[in-house]
Amino acid sequence: MDPAAEPVVTAHRAWDDEWIALPCTACGRRNQWPQPELGCSCGTVLRIPVTAGPPPPPPAASAPERATGAVASEPGAARPAFQPRAIRTARDAVTTAALYLRWLGYRDIRRADQRPPNGIGLAAHGLLAQVDPTVRPAAPRDVECLWLTAMTESADCVYISLAGYTDDARLRATALGVPLFVLDLAGVPQPVNDAADTLNTEGAPERGTRARDGRS
Repeated sequence: MDPAAEPVVTAHRAWDDEWIALPCTACGRRNQWPQPELGCSCGTVLRIPVTAGPPPPPPAASAPERATGAVASEPGAARPAFQPRAIRTARDAVTTAALYLRWLGYRDIRRADQRPPNGIGLAAHGLLAQVDPTVRPAAPRDVECLWLTAMTESADCVYISLAGYTDDARLRATALGVPLFVLDLAGVPQPVNDAADTLNTEGAPERGTRARDGRS
């Protein structure tokens, strides 16, 4: 947050204003994140100013004969528990989904180049995710469109919905190997199928591998 600047009342929304570019505190790479906002029950929305902050410190020298990041990549390394955020708006859903994908181990999370028919598209290295904050359960066509788009980009895919999925959509996702998650109002992603259970337990696959079929 930028304590020197005052919040601004949001009167008109524009897609480009919904995102800001901030550097990662670990590596310094700039990624896009949803612009922080504060909503009131009267309908007023305040846009919270942020600052880029100081550059991250240089990485500490690694121990001899030990690769950088080896501790994090060792089998059995425990991940901290995911910290959910309450869902009040569609923006909250997208923000929480992005944080969850990062918790799973995906990096360089950003807006997808192609906007999906429903919801918001997020992309990361080797992943295409669709966040559906609508009140309509996702249909088989929604799952198929996401899967086909991911296939054209040689990426895995994840579907995250607030309203859940129809029975046919679940069956189609199982056949295609698409992980399905339901995001409850507390901000906790709940796995819906086996593929989602596996992803939630094991995290993002290592770079150079594919979660669905194990091919490079």
